[in-house]
Amino acid sequence: MTETPLVSTFAALGDETRWNILVRLSRRAASASKLAEEFPITRQGIQKHLEVLRAVGLVETRRHGREVRYVALGSRLESVGRDLQSIAVSWDRRLASIKALAEAADAAADADGQNS
Repeated sequence: MTETPLVSTFAALGDETRWNILVRLSRRAASASKLAEEFPITRQGIQKHLEVLRAVGLVETRRHGREVRYVALGSRLESVGRDLQSIAVSWDRRLASIKALAEAADAAADADGQNS
């Protein structure tokens, strides 16, 4: 079974370090070396986290002279938010349907009890 993009994105965001890196990049682009100065992780470790974030479309690279900087992509997070909203709407409909069925069953049971 293959992962959907949403599952991959949540897997990437499920790691606290990656989440913190993404939050940091949302404020300002940075290189892996700069991030390694700010986090208690080696540059190589930061690079691996950045690659995971890049693979799911949450960050992209931009060249600035000889330096490669990483930038957070808000559009991907917006897309994930829309997907979650769609799932929430679907669940709300299902729960409303279950509630209506339960209330109808209760009303029928009450009516049967009064007729006996």
